[in-house]
Amino acid sequence: MTIGFDGKRAVNNQTGLGNYSRLVLESLSEADGGEHRLLVYAPEMKANPRLDVLKSRPNVEFRFPGPVGFHGSLWRTFGISNHLYADKVDIYHGLSNELPLNIRQSDVRSVVTLHDVIYRRLPSCYNPVDRVLYDFKYGRSCRNADRVIAISECTKRDAMEFYGIAEDKIDVVYQGCADIFRATVSPEVLDAVRKRYGLPERYIVQVGTIEWRKNLALTASALAALDKDVKLVAVGRDRKGYRKEVMEAARKNGVEADRIIWLEGLPFQDLPAVYRNASVAALPSRYEGFGIPVIEAMECEVPFVGAKGSCLEEAGGEAGRYVDPDSIDEMAEELRIAIEGGADIRQRINEGKAYVRRFDNSSMARDIIEVYRRALS
Repeated sequence: MTIGFDGKRAVNNQTGLGNYSRLVLESLSEADGGEHRLLVYAPEMKANPRLDVLKSRPNVEFRFPGPVGFHGSLWRTFGISNHLYADKVDIYHGLSNELPLNIRQSDVRSVVTLHDVIYRRLPSCYNPVDRVLYDFKYGRSCRNADRVIAISECTKRDAMEFYGIAEDKIDVVYQGCADIFRATVSPEVLDAVRKRYGLPERYIVQVGTIEWRKNLALTASALAALDKDVKLVAVGRDRKGYRKEVMEAARKNGVEADRIIWLEGLPFQDLPAVYRNASVAALPSRYEGFGIPVIEAMECEVPFVGAKGSCLEEAGGEAGRYVDPDSIDEMAEELRIAIEGGADIRQRINEGKAYVRRFDNSSMARDIIEVYRRALS
């Protein structure tokens, strides 16, 4: 099977949709003994060490715009379709919510992965122009695709509610996480990472963009009810100045500024050690399409506390604890229980390791290939 992919995020993004795109491509390149040919279409090639694995795979090829015609976003939106027939592509997969607007004219079957519709659920997080653009592109892509992959049951319900997609057209395929989170980390590496970033003996880690939706202010405020030596390590880039809001919320609740450690631009290879050194991971997001940090934390054998109301309970199962996203008291209590440890926490960690086996990358690849076969048939 020759499969074409939207490779923009895989090439450009270091987190989120970039991680998902690279994980899918790497897993599919090994599926069925590497018999499938993968063509990755990207507007340009950037220096990115996270692409080294894909570049080393003999069945993976990158495709870029020609010297004439569309370039940049226009090529991604319209020009790719002109290449699919010439490249003898059997099926095209939009890995990050969208397909070329003219995909139907290419006569190539298509699949799109829908990650979330947060711009619908939490419209205040997006400017009006972006909301309209996402709604148009992503909704049209779901309607034009032969099959839709939803990364959770939560996203599947959203696709049905907001875009009117028939239930039998949607396949839920859970994503996994990079193997680096499953690998053993030596005590020497753990100690080196702790010293490199000045990590304390006991800390809460929260991974993700520093923005209102991720609700870091709740975790920061909960520090007030915990022992003074417990700190918060926030891993991610600031968006729209939310970091200032977090600091203000912490201050109002009596939390000193030095109890929050900010790690922006953390090298990907150091992230597993930052998880494993932590006492507990937090992700009290107000809404998520899936919540990959939950899986990463469980693979790293760290208990986690999430928020109720979207898909985090689906991602973490009974191994996690879930709180009202507006309750500082609930958050503080669950964090305290996890930090104090004990037999119950060890049991939660073991349950988490067992639960995340369902997010195995090879299973994800097999399920995606089955979606391709349904689309082709």
